[in-house]
Amino acid sequence: MTIQILTGDCRAMMQTLDAESVQCCVTSPPYFNLRDYGVDGQIGLEPTPEAFVAALVEVFREVRRVLRPDGTVWLNLGDSYVTNPGNGRSSDERAGLGNGGGRPHRSAADKSGCGLKPKDLLMIPARVALALQADGWWLRSDTIWHKPNPMPESVTDRPTSAHEHIFLLAKSERYFYDADAIREAESVPDWDDGSRVFGGVNKHGANAQHGDRTTGRRATSRKRGLPPRHAQYPESSDQSGLDAVPRGVGRNARNVWTIPTKPFPEAHFATFPPELAERCIKAGSKTGDTVLDPFGGAGTTGLVADRLGRHAVLCELNPDYVALAERRIRRDAPLLADTRVTA
Repeated sequence: MTIQILTGDCRAMMQTLDAESVQCCVTSPPYFNLRDYGVDGQIGLEPTPEAFVAALVEVFREVRRVLRPDGTVWLNLGDSYVTNPGNGRSSDERAGLGNGGGRPHRSAADKSGCGLKPKDLLMIPARVALALQADGWWLRSDTIWHKPNPMPESVTDRPTSAHEHIFLLAKSERYFYDADAIREAESVPDWDDGSRVFGGVNKHGANAQHGDRTTGRRATSRKRGLPPRHAQYPESSDQSGLDAVPRGVGRNARNVWTIPTKPFPEAHFATFPPELAERCIKAGSKTGDTVLDPFGGAGTTGLVADRLGRHAVLCELNPDYVALAERRIRRDAPLLADTRVTA
C-alpha cells in the first residue's frame, strides 16, 4: 500500500490533494491549550476556545473537499480546563495530559476572559462537534473512548478523567459505514442456558430475565460473549470484541469502547492507540480505499491503514514527527509499505 506523509500545515497540504479522493478521515488533533509542539503555526495554542474551534472548522472544510460524497470523519478529541491565573497552567496540564508530545503549554492568558471561571471544564469536544454540525456536517455518533488505564492526576476535587470522545461525522446524509466490520461479541448472562426466544420466555416456560425457575440451572452450554451457533470461535485475547466474532455475527457495536492507551516509547508521548484507529478505519472504509489523517503525529493512522490494506495520506507540521512516523511505518511492514514523504 502507499502511505504518503505531507510535511507542513494540513490546511495547505490538503489543497494539493484531489477533490473527493479520500474515503475516510481518522484523526486526533492537538488538544486545546495543553501542549506546545515548538512549531510555528501549530493548532492548539489559540488565545480562546472560540479561536481553536474556528481553526478546526477551517481544517475540516478542507477535509470535506477531499472526502468522497459517501465519506466519513472519525474525530478523537479530549477536553481541557480553564487556566489557573496564578501559574498559567490548568490542573490537567500539571498532570501531563494531552494527546501529543511537546512541552506542557504555559499560557500567560487567563482563559476566564472567555466568560468562564478558573478550573472550569471547557467542553471543547462539544464545542467543536456543534460547530462542525453547524458548518454542514452530519453528526452521527458520539462514541466514548473509555481508558481502563488513564493518566494519573493529582487532583483531589473531581474524578480522574478516564475517557475521550470520538465523533462520527458524515459529509452526506447517506454514507459508507461497515457495521459488520466492527460487530461485538454478544454478552451472555451467567444464568442463560442458550434457549432464549423472542418474547422473553425460554423453552422451559420461565421468564428469560430470571433463568429456569424449575431447575435453577446456570449457563453451561456456550461460551460467554458468543452467540450460540458460533460458540466454536475463540474469544479475543484483548477482549476488544473485534476478533471475537466472524464478520456479520454478533451485536451492533456500542458507542462506548474500552481500549487501553499504549505508549510508543520512541515518541515519548501518548499516541493514538492502534486498536482505536483500527475500529474507525474498518467501519469507514474498504480494502484499497484511501484514509486521511490531517494531524499525522507518530503515524498510527498510516500504520494501521497499511495493515488493513488501505492507502493513507498523513499531514504533519513537525518534521521530527514526520521522520518518526516514516521509521515506524517502514519498520512495521518493511516489504509491503510504500512510504513517501513530501515536504
